Amino acid sequence: MWETEEFGSEHEGRPGVLLADNTEPGPVYFDAGSGPTVHQSSEWWVYDGTLGAPIATELRGACSCGWRGSTRYPLNWEAVDPRRPYLADTSGPEDNWDTHITEVQARTVPVPADLTALLGQAEERLTAMVDDEPMAALRAVAALQRLTDRVAADAAFSVDTADGPR
Repeated sequence: MWETEEFGSEHEGRPGVLLADNTEPGPVYFDAGSGPTVHQSSEWWVYDGTLGAPIATELRGACSCGWRGSTRYPLNWEAVDPRRPYLADTSGPEDNWDTHITEVQARTVPVPADLTALLGQAEERLTAMVDDEPMAALRAVAALQRLTDRVAADAAFSVDTADGPR
């Protein structure tokens, strides 16, 4: 999975799978034969036709937000090592997802440059304190958490009142 620190699981990327009929399959279920749970996976390499799984013919970039890349990459199963399929080249779909993330970032409200610089300085200073002054670093982080909780609540209230009821 591909992820950015800024968006986390909201925009988690992966190689998406397409079947020969141009559909995107659901998860593959693996029944171990006993127990109440059945393992499932949507990793691209499980769509290789074994154990009743459908066979993927193409990959494309995919995001947890629902975005799907338009560029398709043919999947050559003979070039995929069945013992280490995760080593196969999925750079094309990942590049497409990177472009999607760049577009998402362009649509977000920018953080003022002076505040971005200040946050960078705070991260640098706190990181330096971890080895020499870990308790002081924890105290400073706790203060930042309290501050961000207060400011987040105030900002959310301000957004709600500025935009009217939702």
